[in-house]
Amino acid sequence: MNQRDTTRKICAGGLAIGGGAPVTVQSMCNTKTWDVEATVAQIRALRAAGCDIVRLAVPDMPSAMAISAIKERVDVPLVADIHFDYRLALECAARGIDKIRINPGNIGGEEKVKAVAAACRAGNIPIRIGVNAGSLEKRLLEKYGHPCPEAMVESARGHAALLEKFGFEDICLSLKASSVPLTVEAYRMAAALFPYPLHLGVTETGTEWNGTIQSAVGIGALLCEGIGNTIRVSLTADPVREAAAGIAILKAAGLRRGGVRFVSCPTCGRTEIDLIGLAKQVESRVRDMDRDITVAVMGCVVNGPGEAREADYGVAGGKDKGLLFKKGQVVGTYPYERLCEALVALIEKDGRP
Repeated sequence: MNQRDTTRKICAGGLAIGGGAPVTVQSMCNTKTWDVEATVAQIRALRAAGCDIVRLAVPDMPSAMAISAIKERVDVPLVADIHFDYRLALECAARGIDKIRINPGNIGGEEKVKAVAAACRAGNIPIRIGVNAGSLEKRLLEKYGHPCPEAMVESARGHAALLEKFGFEDICLSLKASSVPLTVEAYRMAAALFPYPLHLGVTETGTEWNGTIQSAVGIGALLCEGIGNTIRVSLTADPVREAAAGIAILKAAGLRRGGVRFVSCPTCGRTEIDLIGLAKQVESRVRDMDRDITVAVMGCVVNGPGEAREADYGVAGGKDKGLLFKKGQVVGTYPYERLCEALVALIEKDGRP
């Protein structure tokens, strides 16, 4: 089953999500949304990092009222994150927000949900229903005893049914937990049950190092199973790092190309150059290159030359020196100290018009 291709397609500001569209990367500003200057600056930084969609916290009316001013100055779809007060959703819809994230269970009674659905329908604004294992309804915790995939899916089903009752089906679902196995199983169940696109994420993963690992395992596993239409890596870090991690996960899953794909081998006792130092040097030099290429840094003669030949450009180390490769052909031998510069110079030379 490839859920990615079979879901409904929704559009956030013209950006397609689901229905076979490319998987998109999201992040969330940590600025105060009412601070237009700071928020616009962070959105632009996220856009420059490759982020496709940016979410904004809307906890109060000044934040909602800032949406129109922010929209005028950025070119990326914006999502309003709303809890408790349905009037904030109505204000954001009136000011041109591209997507709204709500939990229908915490913004009031059915009439308030109906009002939000009507406003979003009128503005062609999709709604993401965000289910979180840490904030499940009391009745579900009493029924199941603890957060579990079944409880999360039942919560999503109930919230979706409420929107469907009012004729609204431009829905995206997320079912996040801080536990990777719980998150993965909940999404698997949801993919089998719902026709809606899924927003993937593992929540509350921690700082950049730990959070990236947890997210790569959870999000990556689902993506490789054909599940998921848009992703957010949640980190206690600069939101730009979330976008970078999300793009890296998509590339690792074979779902996004563009930019340099960097590969290097692990060290071992056969290595006769400073492979760690060389790999760090090369990676830092090629990271921001706008080239759809693979660059390999290999440490010894066992697998190195073969792997380097498979790359567009690469080096394979020997005794205090290394071979420089281009598309499988050796183009030079250089001492260790010159390997990085020789490799980068070759890539840059070929990239000139």
